[in-house]
Amino acid sequence: MSKKELKFNSKTIHGGQQPDKAYGAVMPPIYQTSTYAQSTPGGHLGYEYSRSANPTRTALEKALVSIENGEYGMAFASGLAAIDAVMKLLEPGDEVISTSDLYGGSYRLFKRVYEKFGITFRFVDMGHVDNIAVQINDKTKLVWVETPTNPMMNVIDIKAVSEITKKHGLLLAVDNTFATPYLQKPLDLGADIVMHSATKYLGGHSDVVVGALVVSDKELADRLYFIQNASGAVCGPMDSFLTLRGIKTLHVRMQRHCENGEAVAHFLKNHPKIEKVYWPGFKSHPNHEVAKAQMNGFGGMISFVPKGGSYDDAIKIVEKLKIFTLAESLGGVESLAGHPASMTHASIPKSEREKSGVVDALIRLSVGIEDKEDLMDDLEQALA
Repeated sequence: MSKKELKFNSKTIHGGQQPDKAYGAVMPPIYQTSTYAQSTPGGHLGYEYSRSANPTRTALEKALVSIENGEYGMAFASGLAAIDAVMKLLEPGDEVISTSDLYGGSYRLFKRVYEKFGITFRFVDMGHVDNIAVQINDKTKLVWVETPTNPMMNVIDIKAVSEITKKHGLLLAVDNTFATPYLQKPLDLGADIVMHSATKYLGGHSDVVVGALVVSDKELADRLYFIQNASGAVCGPMDSFLTLRGIKTLHVRMQRHCENGEAVAHFLKNHPKIEKVYWPGFKSHPNHEVAKAQMNGFGGMISFVPKGGSYDDAIKIVEKLKIFTLAESLGGVESLAGHPASMTHASIPKSEREKSGVVDALIRLSVGIEDKEDLMDDLEQALA
C-alpha cells in the first residue's frame, strides 16, 4: 500500500514522511542552518538557503499535503502570514467576498492593511450561500470562507460555495483552522486553497506559532511559492519540527476534543444560567445538516452567552475559571477560555461585531482533552 492510499489516522503519522537518509532517523532532524554548501554555483543537494526551503520545513509541508489531500503545501511563520500570502495574489482594484463572522486578525489584515492598497472587501453572511452570488461583479477575484466561524460557530456549505466560485471563475479559500483535516477537507469539497493557523490544533500543544496553505493546482502553487520566498514569512526548522510532531497525534487529540466538546456543549445548553450556546452539533443549529454532511464531527470549540449577561458578567466568569485558562488562542491540549469582544475580536468595531452576534457577554471556549467531568465542574463553580 502506498502512503497516498493510507487512511487518515495513518497519514498523520506516515503521510509524506520517510526515514532520514543520512542515519535513518525516524523523526526528521531539525536542520538548524541558514545556508547549504554548493560544489559549484547552483550545484547543491536541493537546498541553497533556508528562506527558500529547509529539509525540516519540507517534511512538515509534505505532511500538510498528505492530511489535506492536496498536492502542494507551504508553511509560514503564522496563520496571518499564510493569509497575507493569499492576499498578495490580488491586485489593486480587485474585490474579495468574505465571511462576515471571522477571526478578528483576518478582519484587521483585510480592512487596515489591504484596503489601503485598493482591495475591496465585502463581508457577507454565508450561512445562506445565495448571499454570495449577489455580491459578485467583474472585479471579484476571491471568496474567503471560514467554517466553522470564529467565534459564532456558523457553518458554511463549502461545496455549494465552490459551485458558485467555479461558475464565475473565482478562487475559493477556506480557513480550516477550527475543523482541521480530521473533521473536514475543503479541497475535496471544491476549495482551491485551504489555510490553517497551525498554531492551533495541528501543533496542538500551545508551544509554536505556524501557518499553512495547501493547494492542488500547480500554477496556483507556483504563484504562492514565489510569494512565500519573495516575502520571506516562513517558519523556522524548530517550529516545523514541533508542528510535525503535533500532527502525529492530531487524530487521537481530535477524538477527545470532540467527545469533551459534546459533553460541555450539552452541559451549558441545560444550565439554568446560560441563555445561548453556539455549537454545530445541536440539531437546532441553523446549518446542522450541512455540518453533518461535510464534517466528521463537531469539534471542541463552543461559544455561549450567560443569561441576562453583560460585559462585566462575562469578565467575572472567565476570571473565576480554574481548569480553563483565560488566554488567547485555541486548539491546545489544555482547555482555554476567551472573551472575544476584548481579546480575539477587539480589532473589529463593536457595531460590526454585534451584527454577527459577537456581543459583549459572549464567551468562547476551546475544550481540551482533560477529564470532561473536571471541565464541567469548573464551569459550574464559575457560573455559581
